[in-house]
Amino acid sequence: MPEHLRVAIVGATGYAALEAVRLLEQHPHAEVAMLCSRRDPQPLFSDIFSAMRGRCDLHCEPIDAAAIAKKAEVAMLCLPAGIAMELVPALLAAGVKVIDYSADYRLKSPADYQEWYVREHTDLEHLDEAVYGLPERFRSEIRTARLVANPGCYPTAAVLGAAPFVEAGLVDPQDIIVNAASGISGAGREPKQEHHFPERNENFEAYKVGEHRHMVEIERMLDGCAPKGRTNVLFVPHLVPMERGILTTTYLKPLQPVSVEHAAQTLAQAYADEPFVRLRSGMPCTRDVARTNLCDLTVRVAKGRLIVVSAIDNMVKGAAGQAIQNMNLMCGLDETAGLL
Repeated sequence: MPEHLRVAIVGATGYAALEAVRLLEQHPHAEVAMLCSRRDPQPLFSDIFSAMRGRCDLHCEPIDAAAIAKKAEVAMLCLPAGIAMELVPALLAAGVKVIDYSADYRLKSPADYQEWYVREHTDLEHLDEAVYGLPERFRSEIRTARLVANPGCYPTAAVLGAAPFVEAGLVDPQDIIVNAASGISGAGREPKQEHHFPERNENFEAYKVGEHRHMVEIERMLDGCAPKGRTNVLFVPHLVPMERGILTTTYLKPLQPVSVEHAAQTLAQAYADEPFVRLRSGMPCTRDVARTNLCDLTVRVAKGRLIVVSAIDNMVKGAAGQAIQNMNLMCGLDETAGLL
């Protein structure tokens, strides 16, 4: 592997791609070697994102696995669900390590994928091989992976908050409620009427209640923590009129009375050595984690419930920052490189 890791960003005209380029600018051992998009004609990256003028003036190129393999050792796929899995087999065959930002490799069950994404999975061989890219839970597997499924933003915040309590057997795995509020960048860059400024400004609302695709992802990740292997999660997402950030409040039912001190100690033991998880005595807020790869956590006990509050930046720890954290692990680099 070369001294400076070469990275291709595929699907380079979206917000997650912009964030990846921004972070890779400051990475001591990696660089953006190629940008690819599905547009025709191919744009200049700095024409799409004017803030990058003079910083990243690469022309986007067509998406071609052989061309990517000639220029990069790692490909970050910032593509919609259903498209990434068409490209992954050729990239892996060419020796390129892949970090997929979409949901194509997050759900191990093809039936789950078919139900929630309303399409058949066409790459079952690599679906089985893929590692879920939440380093705080799957670090050792990520180190040896060729293909990492970068987690969804909502599941990152929810699972980091709930997993230690489910795994410790302190709470009822069949009674988990997750409320989360996200900035509008989580909806992507494609224009939609409901994301138009007059629709979003001064407006706070729930959406896809009990139907959001990230609900099954949260559930499946917590299934792996539960003593009997099955959880039941109700997930209610909300949109907030701000650019970025996720604040998640998770309600857990203790199986026996638990003090706040015991609950806080459970979190402290789970994340004692984690570079990107901060345990807070006060309440986490999105401002404190903005443009960082951090997840801030705290826990309270009230009305017979454990209440876990977590905050992340949906575009960093919820997308590009976590992808770079995964890349560092996959390629034998310092896990925190380019992220502190």
